[in-house]
Amino acid sequence: MTFPISIFWFRRDLRLFDNAGLYHALKAGNPVLSLFIFDTEILHKLENRQDPRVCFIHDTLTTIKYELNKLGSDLIVKYGKPADIFSSLIKEYNIQDVFVNLDYESYAAQRDKNIENILAEKAIKMFSYKDHVIFEKNEIVKDDLKPYTVFTPYKRKWLAKLSEKVDRKGHLFYVKSYPNEVYFDNFFKVNAKSIMPQLKDMGFDKSSIEIPSSIIKSTILGAYEQHRNFPAVNGTSRLGIHLRFGTLSIRELATCAESLNPTFLNELIWRDFYAMILFQFPYVANRSFRPEYDNIEWRNDEREFKAWCEGQTGYPIVDAGMRELLHTGYMHNRVRMIVASFLTKHLLIDWRWGEAWFADKLIDFDLASNNGGWQWAAGCGTDAAPYFRIFSPDAQTEKFDHDKLYIKRWVPEYGTDQYVKPVVDHKMARERCLAVFKRGLERSK
Repeated sequence: MTFPISIFWFRRDLRLFDNAGLYHALKAGNPVLSLFIFDTEILHKLENRQDPRVCFIHDTLTTIKYELNKLGSDLIVKYGKPADIFSSLIKEYNIQDVFVNLDYESYAAQRDKNIENILAEKAIKMFSYKDHVIFEKNEIVKDDLKPYTVFTPYKRKWLAKLSEKVDRKGHLFYVKSYPNEVYFDNFFKVNAKSIMPQLKDMGFDKSSIEIPSSIIKSTILGAYEQHRNFPAVNGTSRLGIHLRFGTLSIRELATCAESLNPTFLNELIWRDFYAMILFQFPYVANRSFRPEYDNIEWRNDEREFKAWCEGQTGYPIVDAGMRELLHTGYMHNRVRMIVASFLTKHLLIDWRWGEAWFADKLIDFDLASNNGGWQWAAGCGTDAAPYFRIFSPDAQTEKFDHDKLYIKRWVPEYGTDQYVKPVVDHKMARERCLAVFKRGLERSK
C-alpha cells in the first residue's frame, strides 16, 4: 500500500468514544487504521481456557469491529507477538505513525519500548497519551517534586489540581471528554473486512461468567457511602472490569462521581494513587514497598492455602468471599480486605500468593490496584494497615453482615454439620502473627 496511514493500537482502551490516543490519531491527518493484538506473551500465561476476561475482550472487539464496519472502516485483530506483528504490518502498509494510550505496567512499558525501536528503524514515530487515569506519573508530586507515598496528602493535591482548570462553561478541564465522533470520517476506508481470530483459534472457550453492565448507575453512586461496606447489598458500581479494559472512560466516571458522591470519587483517586506508585516504584510488583517486610518468615502451608482458595477455611465471611470469587470472578471490596488479612495474618501465607490468585480469578484485575490492596492488607505497602491490626472475621461479620445474608448466599451449609471446622484458632493465630512480624521487622534493623 503506497498512501500514508496512521495506526491506532487498542490495548486497555476498548472504546471509540472519549479515547485520548484515538482522538489524536484521528486529528493527525492521515487515515487511521485500527489495530488490536491478542498478545501471546500474555495469553500463554493464562491457565484458565475459559478466562472470562479473554471472552470479554473478544466480545468487545466484535462490537468495535461492527461499529467501524458501519463507518466503512475496520478493526484489524491479530494474534501473536506484538514485535512480529508490527514487523509484518510495516511491510504491508505505508505507516507514518502509531498512536497508543499509555500502560504503566512493567511488561507493557518494555513492550512499547521494543515496538518504538522497531518503528524508529523505519522512521515511524510512536505517540503515547494518558487515558487510563486522571493524573499520571509525575502530575501529582510533592513540592520538592518527589512522589507521594502517603495517600491523604496525595488526595488533597489531586483534588486541588482537578479544580484548578475549568473551561468557559465551568466544566472541569481534566475530566472533559474527547469528541472523537467529530473525526470519525478520518478512519481508514476498506473494501473488504478482515477475518477476526476466534476464541478457539487461540485455545480458549466461551466463559459462563456474567459480565456486569457498563452503565453508570446514579442511584448506586449517590448512596455509595451508605451501602459500600455491606456485601449483601447491591451497593457498589461493579464497573471495575470496564475501567480495566477501557470500555468505560475514567473521565466520564470521574465526572459523575464528582457531582454525585465524594466517597466514590475517593475510590478513583486511590486507583490513580496506586497506578502512580507502580510507575514510580516498579519493584512493588514483586517485592514489599517497605523492604523490611521482606524479612517476614511466611509459613506458606499449601494445605491451608488450598482451603483458602476453595472457601473451606471454616471462617464463614472468608469462605463466602472466596466462593463468590470462584463463581463470579468478583469479590466485594470489604470482603477483599477481610480475606487478604486472613491469608497474610491468620495463616501467615505470603501476600504474593494471594495477589497471584486474585490476578488469575478477578475479572477486574488491575496490577496496580491489586498489588496496592494486598500490600495494604499485609502491612508492607504504602498507607498500610500496621501489622498489629488484624481483622477479626467474626467482628467484621457482625459489623458488615450481621444477618449473615451474604454468608448464607455463598455458604449454604453454614450452621450445619457439613460445614468445615476452622483451619486455625483466631486467638492463637493473632498472637503467632504478632510474634512473627515483630521478629521479622527486628531482623531488618
